[in-house]
Amino acid sequence: MAAATGSVLRPKLMLIVAVLLALGFLSTVDSESSSSAAAFVKKTVSSHRIVIFSKSYCPYCRRAKGVFKELKQSPHVVELDEREDGWTIQDAVSEITGRRTVPQVFINGKHIGGSDDTVEAYQNGELAKLLGIKEETNDDL
Repeated sequence: MAAATGSVLRPKLMLIVAVLLALGFLSTVDSESSSSAAAFVKKTVSSHRIVIFSKSYCPYCRRAKGVFKELKQSPHVVELDEREDGWTIQDAVSEITGRRTVPQVFINGKHIGGSDDTVEAYQNGELAKLLGIKEETNDDL
């Protein structure tokens, strides 16, 4: 009897899974989506002098953005939590940098790191060198 019940439930389960997939409640591994996210990340990083992959509510992201404000620089900020494809982009950033956390900062196409790395580069003058600007440090960050 158990075998008969299993054979009746299997088609129903497959139908439920198919409906959930069609409605977008489940997703499959979509290599096209991840490759387009990777392409987006690479294009964004190569098209802007300063790029920060961020989340709007993150205090570490605010700290990194504050460094560039202090330097009177305007980074291109990608707020991952404000995009439908934010998780996919974050996965792509993670694949490129080896880090899943935010923020992730790029300058002139080069990955600088996260918040602590950005503040440290600011404080030791490396950030100003990378940006080709006069060194102005502020230890308040």
